[in-house]
Amino acid sequence: MPQQKTMVSVPELMLEIAPDAAEALRASDLLPGEPAVLPVRATYFDTPDRDLATAGFTLSLTEGESEGETARVQTVRATGSTADLFVLPEWRQPVAADRPVLDERTPLCTLPPAKIAEIGPLFGLCLRRQLWTLSWQGADIELALDRGEVTAADRRSARCELRLALRDGAPAALYALARRLDEIAPLRLGVLTEADHGFRLLGPVLHMHKAAPVALHRDMVAAEGFRAIGAACLRQFRLNEPLVDPANPEAVHQARVALRRLRSAFAIFRPMLQDETGPRLNRETRWLAGVLGEARDLDVLRMRCRPEALRARLEPARMAAYDQARGMLESRRARLLMLDLAEYLAIGPWTMQPSGAEIRGLPLREYASAALDRLRRKVKKDGIGLADVDDETRHELRKDAKKLRYAAEFFAPLYAEKRRRRRAARFLAALEALQDRMGALNDLAAAPALVERLGLAGDPAAAAILGTDRDKRNLIEAAAEAHEAFVDAKRFWR
Repeated sequence: MPQQKTMVSVPELMLEIAPDAAEALRASDLLPGEPAVLPVRATYFDTPDRDLATAGFTLSLTEGESEGETARVQTVRATGSTADLFVLPEWRQPVAADRPVLDERTPLCTLPPAKIAEIGPLFGLCLRRQLWTLSWQGADIELALDRGEVTAADRRSARCELRLALRDGAPAALYALARRLDEIAPLRLGVLTEADHGFRLLGPVLHMHKAAPVALHRDMVAAEGFRAIGAACLRQFRLNEPLVDPANPEAVHQARVALRRLRSAFAIFRPMLQDETGPRLNRETRWLAGVLGEARDLDVLRMRCRPEALRARLEPARMAAYDQARGMLESRRARLLMLDLAEYLAIGPWTMQPSGAEIRGLPLREYASAALDRLRRKVKKDGIGLADVDDETRHELRKDAKKLRYAAEFFAPLYAEKRRRRRAARFLAALEALQDRMGALNDLAAAPALVERLGLAGDPAAAAILGTDRDKRNLIEAAAEAHEAFVDAKRFWR
């Protein structure tokens, strides 16, 4: 008879911490007594084609000392649609050898034998783990402070992280403890697992992170879809946040995209989020996007400036905007916003409100189709008579088109049939063209106020930035044509 799978779902919270902040935390009175110290040595396995990672799993062997002898534990961890920022399903079992055992106790036993034969070590982890058990707000929480490095081939990456694991009690205590820890030492929401660190070493160095497809599947309900989409947006933002720099303008752009996508998710799922916390977090997310907005606006203006002298005149304001943005990103307000958002996605009031129970339980594909229909009707209606409306109305159309595009990108994985995939590609292409034309119109409309604020209104070289009436007419005509093409594009969800 097959042995039962040793699967556990542990509520966890990963937090990034700087080495000096870790020392301050270690010296505080919050951590009681001397910690248990555990050397951790782990090896991660996959095929050369990363088949396990593609399937949404990681596979590792961890070595430790037990009663004077070396013991190995094999861990299979879900990283795809079966995992989120809060609960991480795992399958653990002891093994005797230094090779994985993929039997019926793991979800990987269904892999083709040829793929199992290709599995080999990819990267290693070596760190010193200090462990405390804390009682916080009636909950028992294990706090692990990890310091060490990940190695892959000839590349290394230092690690200093906290992990809070709930052993008993209410999940809200995890976030309450994280906020208290942040009062002592600055912490940031962690989105990179041990495996993520290793895979990043194996790949090229990235200077920005675009939105990845969200791991949605047809068996999900609406509540699960919102959680998965929100977690993907938080992950994209946190990956780009440390890369924000004047020499790397795409990072600030992608960080803003992540926040806009998150706000769009709040709007798309608004019927399900009938609580007071959601609107507050949406406002705070809008504030954070605005913090990055000035730097992004000046990056765009700089790209449109042809004379080098004019670009040089923009640099002081651009540097100041980046300094302000980075200062705000390092603020406690921004750090706690990420924790608040993660908590809201996992256990927010919306998850327990009786009034939203029916919507939360709707099949995600059913909810997605209705939401896409609603957003499409609005963009179709608002684009009528594009040449005869004012700049503000066109700006609203641009925002609605962007929201529809994000929704279509979020939900596209739910419609994986070949015919629907082709339709989705054509629909998104038409929507992207409309959004680009509307964005160019918006840049033209916003240019005079921006040029005035920067003190460039009297500079002849700035005239090209402001454009002409003919430029505006041409852009409106192009936008109207793009809107017609969008209306003609077939819906992939019907």
